[in-house]
Amino acid sequence: MTTIRCNIDVDVPSAKVWDVIRDVGAVHTRLAPHFVVDTRLDTGTRTVTFANGAVVRERIISIDEDLRRLAYSASSERIEYHHASFEVIPLSGTRTRLVWTADVMPLAAAEHVRAMMEQGSLAIADTLAKLG
Repeated sequence: MTTIRCNIDVDVPSAKVWDVIRDVGAVHTRLAPHFVVDTRLDTGTRTVTFANGAVVRERIISIDEDLRRLAYSASSERIEYHHASFEVIPLSGTRTRLVWTADVMPLAAAEHVRAMMEQGSLAIADTLAKLG
């Protein structure tokens, strides 16, 4: 198993960042527009369509208001195991760190997931920066 972690630091209050993260059905409009082109919710799961054409079904595991943490798992043909989370961590002043972590198997799939997360992190940072 491989663990992938992306830290996204923005000059935006943590409450605003959490409001975007917890809105699990609006990834394509509020969190990562243009990287994600559609999000559909269906009783505890969401189907995410990426700009590259990939479609991933994600099960929402937890939305923890106190911890400001969203956990989910994903499935696809090439991923044997995937569990991920977003954690919103207040820093000093209005600075916030968004920590995106994923555990993935097999190793071959992890490299693809890492590339997608790195690309997604850039889109997320750009979108969140506009909230500041």
